[in-house]
This record gives sequence, structure tokens and C-alpha cells, in this order.
Amino acid sequence: MPKNTKVTQKEHSNEAVTESVADLLSLEHPMDYKSSQISMGLSPGSTAPGKALLPSPDPDAEDGRPAWNNKLEYILAQVGFSVGLGNVWRFPYLCQKNGGGAYLVPYFILLIIIGIPLFFLELAVGQRIRRGSIGVWNYVYPQLGGIGVSSLMVCGFVGLYYNVIIGWSIFYFFQSFQYPLPWAECPIVVNGTQAIVEPECEKSSATTYFWYRQTLNITSSIDDTGGLNWKMTLSLLVAWILVCLAVIKGIQSSGKVMYFSSLFPYVVLFCFLVRGLLLKGAVDGIAHMFTPKLEKMLEPQVWREAATQVFFALGLGFGGVIAFSSYNKRDNNCHFDATLVSVINFVTSILATLVVFAVLGFKANVMNEKCVVDNAEKILGYLNTGVLSKELIPPHINFSHLSAQDYAEMYGVIKTVKEENFGQLGLDACVLEDELNKAVQGTGLAFIAFTEAMTHFPASPFWSVMFFFMLINLGLGSMIGTMTGITTPILDAFKIRKEILCVACCIIAFLLGLLFVQRSGNYFVTMFDDYSAGLPLTVVVILENISVAWIYGTKRFMQDLEDMLGFRPYAFYYYMWRFVSPAVLVVLIVATVIEMAVSPAGYNAWVEAEGAEKFHSYPPWALAMAYALIVTAMLPLPLVFIVRRFNLISDGSNKLSVSYRKGMMKDMSNLEEQDEQRFILGKNPSEAPSPMPPHRTFLSPGGAHEMTNTNYGTSTKTGYQNIGSPESEL
Repeated sequence: MPKNTKVTQKEHSNEAVTESVADLLSLEHPMDYKSSQISMGLSPGSTAPGKALLPSPDPDAEDGRPAWNNKLEYILAQVGFSVGLGNVWRFPYLCQKNGGGAYLVPYFILLIIIGIPLFFLELAVGQRIRRGSIGVWNYVYPQLGGIGVSSLMVCGFVGLYYNVIIGWSIFYFFQSFQYPLPWAECPIVVNGTQAIVEPECEKSSATTYFWYRQTLNITSSIDDTGGLNWKMTLSLLVAWILVCLAVIKGIQSSGKVMYFSSLFPYVVLFCFLVRGLLLKGAVDGIAHMFTPKLEKMLEPQVWREAATQVFFALGLGFGGVIAFSSYNKRDNNCHFDATLVSVINFVTSILATLVVFAVLGFKANVMNEKCVVDNAEKILGYLNTGVLSKELIPPHINFSHLSAQDYAEMYGVIKTVKEENFGQLGLDACVLEDELNKAVQGTGLAFIAFTEAMTHFPASPFWSVMFFFMLINLGLGSMIGTMTGITTPILDAFKIRKEILCVACCIIAFLLGLLFVQRSGNYFVTMFDDYSAGLPLTVVVILENISVAWIYGTKRFMQDLEDMLGFRPYAFYYYMWRFVSPAVLVVLIVATVIEMAVSPAGYNAWVEAEGAEKFHSYPPWALAMAYALIVTAMLPLPLVFIVRRFNLISDGSNKLSVSYRKGMMKDMSNLEEQDEQRFILGKNPSEAPSPMPPHRTFLSPGGAHEMTNTNYGTSTKTGYQNIGSPESEL
């Protein structure tokens, strides 16, 4: 009991106590503990017989932290962050490469056993602790506080090159406002008195030439920087201005942007699906896509790539998921959110796959028909010159209306008769399946294959504008989440205006991003995409899992979730978090390391003379840079562990955010009055409500410890208990 209270003064004096209980309680603030966990072990919202709970202020309303305006805004933000460019150009490629419809089986299984549980875990810790990635893991276990720092650094690396892709989309978007589209035909070069097709374009294709030469103006190797590409530099500047405007006010501005950037891509995808299904050959593409090759399911590589795609599709480890959920109320049903967003992400991937292969099926038919026409002209030439006998041509064949089936029959006859000299004729089989099997992904899909298909659409500029505007919005949604994953931990730790921080981050990022808008910049985009995120993020997520499931304790975490949500999550999550997910992640890390060790480190360089890509190994300096990205991203993990393990610096665990400290101080200010009230009313400590807000941990350099009420000799237990103490899970 503090010595300066009226009660202790009266207790130690000989004067009679004249104040009534009503007088002493008249100055008390009304408190509501209906949602609190009482020290005597009552469940939230329940009361002991004959015991009334004192009301307490709403902690979410008083801690000063910004909050989402409504649930829809929050869901759209999470969907916008998780549904990105990878759903459009990575998932369809993996589906085609790894067995078509059969690939969906391992993907769905891994989504259930690692995707949803880990997504739920990140949502829960962010919502429970109400801080960014750095603060959350400092709060759970200070010695693993490097998790948040590594997460922030990976966000920085990814944001640098991801916005370059948005810049490319912006460039194509503005180039689409013309007819015909600038990549529809190869340019004509005047050479003296002759007008010839650009040789580089003739050796490749119009869309490929426009991408590598007109857009990137790419060099032939990573050693040759070539100087800045000013068109791409301006596009990158526009991209960073858009991102800065979207996040400058925090969730108040980004939440509004998400209404459009998250919903508009679905409008475009549905429009493309309807249009694509009306195109000739669309059904061939979809049938090829979903025809299952069941034998592929037995290959370990398929499962590894499915796990990696699940991992990155949901944005695990980036910090954006935790940052967004930290602005929720503590009683928000994050379990429902995790399931809903994961299902939406999966359905979006399927929808995008349908769209991509409906369009690519149409493109394959166009290219196959062109192949038939070109080779039919060759055969006519051989017939006119006597190289081939007219008797080899079946009588029903009409060269003016030659179908793919007729050509296949004629091709088979010629190949059989001219078996010895057939290779010299230079005829192609023109099989539709071969065109459909040409797997493309990433920029090759979006900026080459898909753009080529759209040139054959009626009203092609309209569809091109829609497509690239969709890519801009998909990228913007992911960039908002990435930037939130960077700014939220910094704003939690330091008193700084979010507007100043956002502008500073965007300016610095633009300057660093100039690396990617050199003429050789595409090679650096490939390097960062391959090395900056994959392995570091997998390590980050497995440490997140271990810190919650094994260090903090799965049972304790499940109890916290029950107190927070009002119901106990399924036992399924207990086993996933504690056993299955860590095991799968360990296997994924091992497989990733083996893949990096076995596969040659390099990039596909564009060879102007050949009009084609050619694989080049990284030079020593570039290889050192690639591995430096991995080391830099993972360095905070051991570094923070060592300095805190040996108490070289303060663990920072008590450096809560400004808003969090305000809420804590308001709770602490009532301790004296609560003690005084219990003294007057003559209640035992066990009968009185806990003065602390539910489940708040008070951390010390050794870890997180319970708040102990030394006045009464008993501990007031909270949901977050002593992490450092041994816990029985039996």
C-alpha cells in the first residue's frame, strides 16, 4: 500500500475514519472487466457467484493506435497484399510445369498444413500485441528480436525491385494508348535505298524485340551497365510517387486506396475470362492446363515449388501481415480472417490461371495456324521445283484452305517417304500441344506472351490498357503491404511523423532503385528476386513458428487465442504449429539450400546478334553481391541473439510504442486506487479483479515475466506469462 494514500494515513493515525466508502469510491473511474481474465481463473465475460466485475476502459480505444475504419477495409488490405503479381504470372507457370491439375493437389495440401496455420499465427500475434514486426518479436522473446529486423530488411530489398516491375507496367500502360499497338509489328529500318525489317526483331518476335530493345534497351551482360535508361527511370519515379501517396497517411490513406486497387483486378480478370472463352482455342488452353499428369505428384521438386508458392503467395514473413493486423481490435476474429484471405488467394490463383491459359490457348492456335501456312508455302515451293512429288499429297488436300489436321496428315506422309532426307526440308510438325507446352513465367508471360496474344484481340488497345492497369493495381496493393511492414515497426519505436517517414523512405528507395533502371537493370532484378527473399524469409518464418510454439508455448498461445477470440481454436492448429509446420519448413530450407548448391548461379542474358536469350554465369563480383544479399538479410538474427544473450545492450523489451505505453500508464495509474478500494472493502486479493489489462506481459532483460503483486504476496497472472520458465505441455 503506498504510504501517501488517505487510507494508510488514517490507518497510522489515532483519528477516526470519517470518510464513507461512497465518498472514497466517488472519484473512481468506471471500469469494465467483462472481457478480462480474472486472476481467480474465470473465463472472459463470466463472473463468480455473487461477485460483480468492476468495469474497465476499452484498451483498444485508449492506447491511441490507429484503427481500421471497418472490417471490409482491413480484409481488402490483406487481400491486396497477398494477391499480387505472382498469382498472375507465377502460379499458372508452376501449374503447367508441374502436372497441370495434379499440381493443385500438393498446393492445396500445403496451403492447409503450413499456409493457413502460419498466416493465422502472424495475424494473431500482430492483433494481440498491436505492434509491428520488430516490436512483436521483441515482445514475445527479446533474444529473437532479430526476426523483426530481418523481416524489415527483406521488405526493403523486395520493395526496391518490386516497384521497378510496377514502373515497367506503367510504361506499357501509357504505350497502350495507340493503334496499332507498338509491339504488334517489327519496325522497318531504311538501309540506303532498301527498307528491311529490323534484324534483331526478325530473329525473335515483335513483342520480344519491343520488351528487350524498346523498353529495357538491355545490354548483353551484367558487366556492362550501359548507363541509365531514362524512360524506365521516369516510370520508376512515377511508381514511387504513387506508392508514397498511397501510404503517406498510414492506414487512413492506404485503406481507401485498397477499395480500388484490391477490387479492380477482379473486374479485369472476369472481363478477360469472358473474352478469352469466346476466343478460338481457349478451350484447348484450359483443357491442357487442367489435364492432370498424376505421375508428377511423386516428384519432390513439385512439392518444394508448391510449398514455396504457398509461402510467398500469403506474404508470410514480410511483416505486412503483422503490421496490418496490429491495427485491429483485440477481439477481432482473426481466425476467420486467415481462412477467408487464404481461400480468396487460392481462388484468385485459379481464376488467373483460367484467364492466362484461355488467352495462351488462343495464342497457341494463332501461332499454330501461322506455322501451318508457312510450312505449306515451303511444301508448295518443293512441289513446284520438283523436290517433292505431287503424288505425295493426298487428293483431298486443298492448300487454299489447309487445316491443321490436313497439314499433319501431309507432314506424316512426307516424313515417311523422305525419311533419309527429311531433315533437309526444314519442315515443322506444327503440333498445337508443342505450342501449349512452351512454359513462360514472370516478365516473359506478362510483357511478351500475353502482350503478343492481345495484339490479335479485336480492340487490342482497350484490352492492353485494362491488363497493364490491372498489373499496376496488383503491384500497388503488394507494395502498400510491403511499405507498411517497413514503416509500422519504425513508427512503433520512434516518435516521428508518418508523413516524413514515408516520404524519406520513398526518396531513399527511388535513389537505390536506380540500380534497376540501368540498361543492365533487368539482370539485377533477377538477382534480387532469386536471392534477397527466398532463404531469409523461410528462416524468418520458421523462427517465428518456433518462438511461439516452442519457446512461448503452444498451449499458452492457444489459451491466449481463446481469451482474445472468445473460443478455442481447433486442436488441428496445435499440432500444425508445434510439429508439422516446423518440420515442413526445415525440409523446405534444406531443399532450398541444396537447390542453390546444385543449380548454377547465373542469369539469362539477351544476345542481340542472335535475337535470343543465353544463360550466363554470374561474374565473381555479382556472385558475391548475390550471397551478400542473403547474409545481410539474415545477419540481424544471430547478431541480436548474441548481444541480448550476453546482455551487451538492453534488450529493448520495455521500449513499447508510444500508444502502448499510454495504455499501460493508464492501467498502472489505477493500481493505487484499486489497492485502496480492496483495503476498504476488506476483499482478499483473490476476490478482486486484476488491475492489469488482460494478457499483458511485462518484460525484463531475461525474457517476459508475470506481473507480480508484491503487496499481497500473490501473483496476478496474465495471458503472456514467463517465457523463460519451463512449461509442461503434457
